[in-house]
Amino acid sequence: MAADIGHVSQLLNATLDPSQHRKAENALKQEAARPQYSLTLLNIVSSDSLPVKTRLAASLAFKNFIRSNYVDEEGNYKISQDEVQTIKEQLIGLMISSPPNVQKQLGEAISVIADSDFWRRWDTLTQELVSRFSSNDPKTNVGVLEVAHSIFNRWRPLNRSNELYIEINHVVNTFGQPFVQLLVTTDRNIAEHVNNKDALKGWFETLDLQIRILHDMSSHDLPPIFEENLGSISELLHKYLTYSNSLLATDDADETSVVDTVKAGICELLELYTIKYDEDFSKYVQPFITSAWNLLTTIGTDTKYDNLVSKSLHFLTAVASTADHANVFNDENVLAQIVEKVILPNVALRESDIEMFEDEPIEFIRRDLEGSDTDSRRRSSTDFLRKLQERFETSVTTAVSKYITHYLAQGKTDWKAKDTAVYLFLSIAAKGAVTQAQGVKTVNPLVNVVEFFEQHIAQDLMATDGVEPISKVDAIKYLYTFRSQLSKEQWTVAIKPLIQNLNSSNYVVYTYAAIAVERVLFLADDAGNQMFPRADIEPFAKDLLNHLFKLIEQESNAAKLQENEFLMRCVMRILIVIKDGASPMLDSVLTHLVLITNVMKHNPSNPRFYYYHFEAMGALVRYCAANNAGIFNQKLWEPFNLILTEDVTEFIPYIFQILAQLLESSPPDAISENYKNLLGPLLAAPLWETRGNVPACVRLLSAVVPKASGHIQNDNQLEAVLGIFQKLLALKKSECQAFDILDAIVNSFAPSALDKYFGTIIQLLYTKLQGSPADSFKIRFARFYHLVSARLEAGYGADFFIKQSDQIDDRAFAQVYPPFVMAETEKLAKPVDRKTAVVSLTKTLCDSQVFSEKFMKGWANTCRILLSLLANPPAVAAGAGDEIITEASVDDIGFGMTYTALNTCKPLARDDFPEIQNVTSWVKEYVVAANQRHNGAIANFISQRLPPEQQEAIAQYIR
Repeated sequence: MAADIGHVSQLLNATLDPSQHRKAENALKQEAARPQYSLTLLNIVSSDSLPVKTRLAASLAFKNFIRSNYVDEEGNYKISQDEVQTIKEQLIGLMISSPPNVQKQLGEAISVIADSDFWRRWDTLTQELVSRFSSNDPKTNVGVLEVAHSIFNRWRPLNRSNELYIEINHVVNTFGQPFVQLLVTTDRNIAEHVNNKDALKGWFETLDLQIRILHDMSSHDLPPIFEENLGSISELLHKYLTYSNSLLATDDADETSVVDTVKAGICELLELYTIKYDEDFSKYVQPFITSAWNLLTTIGTDTKYDNLVSKSLHFLTAVASTADHANVFNDENVLAQIVEKVILPNVALRESDIEMFEDEPIEFIRRDLEGSDTDSRRRSSTDFLRKLQERFETSVTTAVSKYITHYLAQGKTDWKAKDTAVYLFLSIAAKGAVTQAQGVKTVNPLVNVVEFFEQHIAQDLMATDGVEPISKVDAIKYLYTFRSQLSKEQWTVAIKPLIQNLNSSNYVVYTYAAIAVERVLFLADDAGNQMFPRADIEPFAKDLLNHLFKLIEQESNAAKLQENEFLMRCVMRILIVIKDGASPMLDSVLTHLVLITNVMKHNPSNPRFYYYHFEAMGALVRYCAANNAGIFNQKLWEPFNLILTEDVTEFIPYIFQILAQLLESSPPDAISENYKNLLGPLLAAPLWETRGNVPACVRLLSAVVPKASGHIQNDNQLEAVLGIFQKLLALKKSECQAFDILDAIVNSFAPSALDKYFGTIIQLLYTKLQGSPADSFKIRFARFYHLVSARLEAGYGADFFIKQSDQIDDRAFAQVYPPFVMAETEKLAKPVDRKTAVVSLTKTLCDSQVFSEKFMKGWANTCRILLSLLANPPAVAAGAGDEIITEASVDDIGFGMTYTALNTCKPLARDDFPEIQNVTSWVKEYVVAANQRHNGAIANFISQRLPPEQQEAIAQYIR
């Protein structure tokens, strides 16, 4: 039965109410399973009689539905062909006629559909768009161009490929000519409506989108139609870069006018053309340099101009990086002008910055620190200055140093002047990129970073009062930026006052202190030795953690509590550094983390925060569970179980990884009975249907199987486990994860338990190998074969594998062994896998009846590969896995759709044969003993089957 419009509308409205949100979401999930649900949503979007908020909620629900239900991972439709067709017929018209906020959601949905269908399964789209271009209605054009931009915009970050170029050519051929014609029409209409504000605004909005599409279509190659018209396109761009019309100006200091938006888009396009198509564009660039310069030296300081200023600066930065044009700036007077008229006005603190510092501290921090301010004046002018410095180091340093001295003198009585001085110094002292891991690696040899710190910065860091919060932040940021430049001795002096700043009452100051402490604890030299190892941190770790938890927990509202991910990242880093040094305070730390989990789950709103939070939990489990399994079982099961029953989808992949780590880190006798209760849900289909859950479910299931094998066998759950293996194997995306389950099964069950299934397992694997398997799949197959072959004492071995294979086809093994086992074995990279392969090949040579009697040539090849592995014998380090844990940089894009691995819970490379310490001597002992067991047969095979040089090489293992 199809979904009902009235009922779905009510549910959509309920999702907007926090108290009904989760319940309504779950009810909508059930509606989504009904046929034609997507069309019901589109009907709500198009219904003028419904409130705008309902239509907006429907457009958002439609976008999310399309994201997860339009096609499967192989690109096959998950909804009916009729529904697909109707969506395509309705969507463009609906988007064009919708209000802007709804248009944005539908545009994103079109982009998702285009990802799978454009252009081969939707080759009429560009013609349909072109047919809707209007010579007199800008609103229609805006709608059409929004659709086009939402599709073409996808190309910008992609790597070049034949398929991409075929798609771009399809667009250029069907869309290019009418698009260029529309540019001419737009230009004409702007001239005709110069005194009509509404019409003028509409045509400028059209132009804005056209500039973006020029960028989209040029992002990989300059389309021939643009190349042919580059002169007139440049003329048009220059005309609008210098255009002004008071009708379109805005009175508000924060509201950007559409003209300035167009100009910013033009500068962005000029940057692309200067960097990518300098050969073609070079002859047109000069007037743009002059105009951008004029614009920068005359524009006001209002925030509404920020984007335009930064895009103009990006363009000039591109000019400074080309050999032909950079010399425009190579003159002392010009550089002095640049510093005075462009850099200084744009790096000085403005009222709006101070307001943000006070009123939106977290936003200030993100913009300042994370480069989310690439469009800020400060960041863009710094980038420009650094590019100039790359070219003309001495002149730029000299020019800027004069101003630094001047502002430092003023700074004795005016903290804002000092802020400018520090910012300028940071700009010229750092060379190259500021890295996440190390801060600034290379400094300008013409300045002294440590001396500047001691003379001008240290007192602001150490003072307990009388210092402006922004000056405090400047001091901490200075340390943070140049952290790699200070010696251990210097840091030992600096770290105490740095930590003191965590006690500040100012949000930005204590957050910056947490950021800097975390990065210093992460600092390591090239050999991986930490600047502050565990012994340095342990004495004050407890106080530090308690203080950080106090700062986090001062907010009881879920969204507010998880606003500041920097505090949680610092908690995580301390726990990673002190390892099992956290044991004495385990109860208290776990109590805090569980409390935070219980608040967050009502509204998981900051993916970075909860990623660091679960990494912190993972670190505790990884390092402390061996001796404290009981505390973890007592504290974690209830909150984790609630997350499962309440279906907090954002957290499930994390808790599964933590539970897997807890299983692997706990002693066998401390394993909780609760894991058996988990098996039911874990083996049921629903959990595996969410794409982001799959790797976490695999991780947990492969940890549970070895610990609960008896239980699985007694409850007849082995078939269900194998069913999951088969499901994972069927999809390209998860085929390698299928082996994680398979390896766990072979390690945990006797051959008798698998006897009736093993033939099917092999048949499924062979079918995959007959296609065109990925390299990763071939390697995993070889590794799996060696695991089975090496477990001879457990009743497996090469002959077991061959016997099962023969039941399918007695020629199959001989066809698979050379290309997929022999050829892949030498590619095994991990020492543990190479070790398993050595054990497998040795036992095959010594004990396989089939190889001794039937595969003479195969025996010789097996021996050759074994010798090759022994030439560089694999040594497996004891206690592997105690490496420095680095965290992924968590990107919020695609959040909820993708899986984020916890580094603290990554499975360690498993050594299946820990009892074999020295591989070479083990091989020798095994071969000698086997040769005696089989009355000299091995020695005979060596002399009969191997060429002389291999006989010589293997001889050392049999004496």
